[in-house]
Amino acid sequence: MPDLSGPFSATCPTRVLLDQLADKWSVLILLALGGGPVRFNALRRRIEGISQKMLGHTLRRLEENGLVSRHVYPTVPVTVEYAATPLGTSLVPIVDALRHWAIAHIAEVGAARARFAVRD
Repeated sequence: MPDLSGPFSATCPTRVLLDQLADKWSVLILLALGGGPVRFNALRRRIEGISQKMLGHTLRRLEENGLVSRHVYPTVPVTVEYAATPLGTSLVPIVDALRHWAIAHIAEVGAARARFAVRD
């Protein structure tokens, strides 16, 4: 039985889930899918800096965790769309709140980094 005593426990299931969801690519993909279904290449163009391999890997991991669905259309060439599931959609406002926090506090974080750099 997993230890549910909290995120500081090595056996806490939330720790594993947070590790998979809290990386920059997962956050950006969820934000991009918050507006509705998006094709793979459109996602790749929208999220600057993500490689095709990393996008595919992250989408598979999000799909495995029930946050993203994949729909393949029988066209030539094959069309694949990704969408946030209801579970993924429930996470989008939380991720967006974090984005807004970052926007509001980026100057403070930058100042702290500058103070830290001078200190060393």
